[in-house]
Amino acid sequence: MKEESTLAKRSELHIMRRVWHVLCGLICMFFYYTLINDLLFWGYFALVVALLGFFLDFQRLKKPKLNEVLSRLFGPIMRRSEKLSFSGLPFYALGCAVSIFLYQKEIAILSIMFLIFADPMASIVGVYWGRDRLLPNKTLQGTVTAFVVCFVVSMIYMSIREIHSGDLIMFAFWGAIAGAISELMSAFNIDDNLTIPVISGAVLTILNFWLNIF
Repeated sequence: MKEESTLAKRSELHIMRRVWHVLCGLICMFFYYTLINDLLFWGYFALVVALLGFFLDFQRLKKPKLNEVLSRLFGPIMRRSEKLSFSGLPFYALGCAVSIFLYQKEIAILSIMFLIFADPMASIVGVYWGRDRLLPNKTLQGTVTAFVVCFVVSMIYMSIREIHSGDLIMFAFWGAIAGAISELMSAFNIDDNLTIPVISGAVLTILNFWLNIF
């Protein structure tokens, strides 16, 4: 009981988890752009991480002693609810892998950046300033933050790639709507580490087919 009480709840700020979430994505992005510029390699890498993560979670959930050891080891980034269920890491990796395998390069990268930045920022704002509840564990303020972050990330990404089109704002706007909605899925016990890149990527693909941005 004492060990479980040290793990953070979903409703807490849990800053170490937010930092870990962002750093995992940024470090992989850094190595992609500077070392191994092969997106499929990173897709397979993420898939391996996901499979190993699910296997490790499955083992620890069957073995209480192993669960205790891993809960202590990963306590700073684990939620209390994850002690008796699968953790977020394999879903994070699986979401990235699915996006890379399903969508064209630019859309896969953009949808993963939605995951890297929008999810933790929405959580922070929701914990600190969330007042108007939309769904369990979701607030209007957090959802608006997810939308704004996705919109800004889209505009910055397309600016860096020197993409010029009169439809950029429309693309970024509807892509951000998709990002914000997919971030809400965790209220229905669906891990948003999976839904954010996959749903966002699907909507961005449709938008790109319509607007021909990439």
